[in-house]
Amino acid sequence: MNHTIWPSPLGDLTLVRDGEALTGLYFPHHWYKPDDVGERDDSGFDEVIRQLTEYLAGSRTEFDLPVRADGDAFQRSVWARIARIPYGATTTYGAIARAIGQPAMAREVGAAVGRNPLSIVVPCHRVLGKDGEPRGYAGGLRRKRLLLDLEQPGLYAAG
Repeated sequence: MNHTIWPSPLGDLTLVRDGEALTGLYFPHHWYKPDDVGERDDSGFDEVIRQLTEYLAGSRTEFDLPVRADGDAFQRSVWARIARIPYGATTTYGAIARAIGQPAMAREVGAAVGRNPLSIVVPCHRVLGKDGEPRGYAGGLRRKRLLLDLEQPGLYAAG
């Protein structure tokens, strides 16, 4: 396992990979950044950085990267569902709970969303509260609004 730090428009992102698979993408002050991200090695991240650059420039709507998200079975089911939310669309924690067959577990879905190790690539920023408003985001609500506004200009003030 190794990592690099990429100075993105959203701040310095820590990118982590294990072999060829991207296993983590973390913002500065990320809620659940792991203690060990391996040694720093800037090689091998070119494709991830290229696709992130294209996404943040508005010219990419999907990622095509080998990824692996480590978590328990429930977390992985939530992350798999989040990965299916199309560019420019949003859903709610409750809708994800219903979609995975656990309609009473919206809070647990929220906890799993908060532990998503692949922010942006697995688009947890597209998950909103039941009132349709952005709620907690491991990278901060300002970044969540920026990402939502990138995909749906004018939908949320980035402030």
